[in-house]
Amino acid sequence: MIGRTLAALILRRLRQSPAVALLGPRQCGKSTLARSILQTRPSCYLDLERPSDRAKLQDPEAFFRLQKDRLVCLDEVQRAPEIFPVLRSILDETGKQGRLLVLGSASPDLLRQRSETLAGRISYLELAPFSLSEISAAKTGREDPLRRLWTRGGFPRSYLARSDAASFAWREDFIRTFLERDITQLGIHVAAQTLRRFWMMCAHSHGQLLNSSQLGQSLGLSHTTVRSYVDILERTFLLRVLTPFEANLKKRLVRSPKIYLRDCGLLHALLELPSASALHGHPVFGASWEGLVIENALAVLGRGWRTGFYRTSDGTEIDLVAEKGNERIAIECKASSAPTVSKGFWTALKDLSIRQAFVVAPVSQAYPIGKGAHVVPLQGLIAALGREF
Repeated sequence: MIGRTLAALILRRLRQSPAVALLGPRQCGKSTLARSILQTRPSCYLDLERPSDRAKLQDPEAFFRLQKDRLVCLDEVQRAPEIFPVLRSILDETGKQGRLLVLGSASPDLLRQRSETLAGRISYLELAPFSLSEISAAKTGREDPLRRLWTRGGFPRSYLARSDAASFAWREDFIRTFLERDITQLGIHVAAQTLRRFWMMCAHSHGQLLNSSQLGQSLGLSHTTVRSYVDILERTFLLRVLTPFEANLKKRLVRSPKIYLRDCGLLHALLELPSASALHGHPVFGASWEGLVIENALAVLGRGWRTGFYRTSDGTEIDLVAEKGNERIAIECKASSAPTVSKGFWTALKDLSIRQAFVVAPVSQAYPIGKGAHVVPLQGLIAALGREF
């Protein structure tokens, strides 16, 4: 098993809250991680996609009384939204911490649309597919982990597949299953073929500004429908909407968000890029690297940071700016082994008073390129963010 960095935080939250919700896209490893945590204490696991397990909750209060000294884990909890009001009363009655661990494939906002909130009783955590730091620590196989992660993405079955071809086939099946089954189970009624076409358009727009009107014209949809489809993919953890970084400057800033497919492996599957060589010859090559860097950086920074991209109307731009307290850092992504930055990069650092900047590229060693700015490999960025911030 590849260790997950979120495991320690889940254990800590179980000591602090009556319930913990572990959310993330399907097949990202939630159940595997939960089972490893359940092995540390008396526990009970129910998979709510399994009829026999759902039958055990016909009388939830009686079931939880029988499990009063155990940690109960409910997997795919969005399949049984009717249980949430009962969970609230059960948690209030016992008053114990670490009573419940729920796993779901939808964001808290989407779950609340179908269930009663457990506000004040539950702590939400998000599990993403594998990050570079997790697979580097595991040291699986002889292949460069960065190359494999960039090509295949971080979903465990895709990353650990025996070949690139097997990985690509798994991702195609994942996309089909998500569109034909998972969306319907979340109570979202959109034609699978329509959403697939939209998802593919998002893949072609990966790393670009979201233009709802333009996307709508391409698909024969209104801009409001486009926004609703963006929300669906965002709330199921498959699309990231990166907003502009708000700064109190006397400059005209771009206001539209940028969109990224959160897993580069799914990006490549939607664009029919089955291998690293196919990716290298495709126009999405640079944007794919940018998305990979941003996802790994955000995974390290966590919720405490205010993040966004910086772009002015005259083209001055930084791919990711992060701010926490008085600390502000910049991250620029370059998919070249000999990266160069434009004059606009230095202008942006000056505009935002940034003293530390990272240009992240597929290089083997870090080196300085100017005052406060360094070219670093992705693993070096992860180490720096974890060590210094």
